[in-house]
Amino acid sequence: MSVKTVSKRKVRRRRRKKEATLSSLAWRKFKRNKLSLLGAGITIGLILVAVLAPYLAPHDPNKMFWGREYTPPCSEFPLGTDEMGRDVLSRIIWGARTSLYVGLASVALIVALGVTIGAVSGYFGGWVDELLMRFTDIILTIPSIFLIIVIASIFQTRDLNIIILSIGIVSWPTIARITRSQFLSIREMPYIDAARTIGLSHKKIIFKHILPNALPPIIVAATFDMAAAILTEAGLSFLGLGDPRAVSWGQMLSVGHTVLRYAWWVGTFPGLAIFITVLGFNLLGDGLREALDITVR
Repeated sequence: MSVKTVSKRKVRRRRRKKEATLSSLAWRKFKRNKLSLLGAGITIGLILVAVLAPYLAPHDPNKMFWGREYTPPCSEFPLGTDEMGRDVLSRIIWGARTSLYVGLASVALIVALGVTIGAVSGYFGGWVDELLMRFTDIILTIPSIFLIIVIASIFQTRDLNIIILSIGIVSWPTIARITRSQFLSIREMPYIDAARTIGLSHKKIIFKHILPNALPPIIVAATFDMAAAILTEAGLSFLGLGDPRAVSWGQMLSVGHTVLRYAWWVGTFPGLAIFITVLGFNLLGDGLREALDITVR
């Protein structure tokens, strides 16, 4: 076995040991923050409710119980019924699936667009950086809700996937700016210069050496974007711009806020679901930001 091979193995061993140490330190710091654990618990709970919706919901979310409209919370309907006699609890449970789908799909699109534009901008710099950042600034100056409404109008449909596309198109600039700043900093590191010296391609340098080290702040930003995407979809549904076929907390809140005086449960419980979900993702994001600071020092 050559000395060079042994040396490479030692370097890999040291790197793995360092990564394991940093991960354990980050996890220890995350565990000490009770609010972070609460956020993680809420997030995990939302995922479980969304996945197990067909088994947890006591009734079909669209089933109408004629003559039971605006029934107050009772043993048969724990959270009451709405204006069409539909079970509010079942609709909230199925609404979790809609919210999670919108959040995950939107964030996947946001990260794909933001990381691509930010990485190209930060790595190559020069006129490429200037052009991409000015385009990013233009997107940032346009009110997001206005742009989403325009995009939905262009497609002339209120499909859930169009809403996801709209959220992704208007929300990527933050991730792009974070990625760019990370790439600008990391590309000046000595090990990146060494990688260029030995003739590694731009693709290998970006994906193997820079992007993995730029991920912590991107992950944190993506967590906050999940909360923002869920809130945006709820807001659009509240305004009557959501998918009419989807069971949405925003739609339930839109109907419920008009009957709060005599059927408070119709709007109160969907509003609480939105509040708790957004709070959970924000607490989780705060916890990750605090914990992952260790790994980027």
